[in-house]
Amino acid sequence: MKYLVERYLNNPILTKDDVPYPVETVHNAGVVKYKDRYIMLFRSHLRNGRSIIGIAESGDGFRFTVRPEPFMTPYKEGVFAAYEEFGVEDPRICNLEGAYLITYSAYSRYGVRICLAETGDFKSAVRLGFITQADHRNVVIFPEKINGRYARLDRPHTEHMPWSIWISYSLDLLHWGDSRVIVRPEPYHWDGMKIGPGATPIKTDKGWLVIYHGVFETMGGAVYRLGVALLDLCDPSRVLGVADDWILQPEDPWEVTGYVQNVVFCCGAVPEEDGIIKIYWGGADTVMCAGTAKISDLVDLCLNKPRPALGI
Repeated sequence: MKYLVERYLNNPILTKDDVPYPVETVHNAGVVKYKDRYIMLFRSHLRNGRSIIGIAESGDGFRFTVRPEPFMTPYKEGVFAAYEEFGVEDPRICNLEGAYLITYSAYSRYGVRICLAETGDFKSAVRLGFITQADHRNVVIFPEKINGRYARLDRPHTEHMPWSIWISYSLDLLHWGDSRVIVRPEPYHWDGMKIGPGATPIKTDKGWLVIYHGVFETMGGAVYRLGVALLDLCDPSRVLGVADDWILQPEDPWEVTGYVQNVVFCCGAVPEEDGIIKIYWGGADTVMCAGTAKISDLVDLCLNKPRPALGI
């Protein structure tokens, strides 16, 4: 059977054994092109169970070398410390207006909030501020302004409906509003339990391509898969199509078994000039994997085999 996503033959591309300081996992990484090199910001669990963000780089997008020190660790003092005390997780990277914006989950006894940081050289990052209240996760910022405003996708936690993908807008990147839900889980579907945006949206000639994760509850536990949606270029709150089929599911041993079983979870993807997209995902919350797909194939799947965006 032909799959839309072709796995890299030498997966996993990064494990804890590749990290020159003690960690227990390497997963859920944002990836971006920077000066013709690929930069990966990855999450790692420490032996106390809390998370930090490391950094690795590559010339080809598959063979990565980890730098000697972590890139971001929880602040120990100041306004950020109280909201990062349990760890920093799941970074996404957006190249916007000459800067590289990093959104990441900050965990504490007060819940999970999203913090926005910025870097120009990936040597260090400056925290700009928290851009959500508790509890939000999976914030991805669009790589350009839309109708004069910044736009983002996120996934707030709520007990009143299945966890869904929302869109919000901002004039300054720090204060967000005009929020609305745009994609809900589909009942008794591969993404029926909860969904959330994954990589930074990819601009195509037919719309914004969004890779997202969807979760299905089974008798053996939850299964995390990847799917795609297409949003209108001028009004990304208008959904052009949500693919009915998933594009990737846990199959390899390091995706089926690990820190959390049966998980493929994407925080980064890099479009190439030849129409191919490199997709990166955490396997079982333990290792990093990579694969490739044709952007046109993913777009066509959204348009030609859609399911209802807001469920039934």
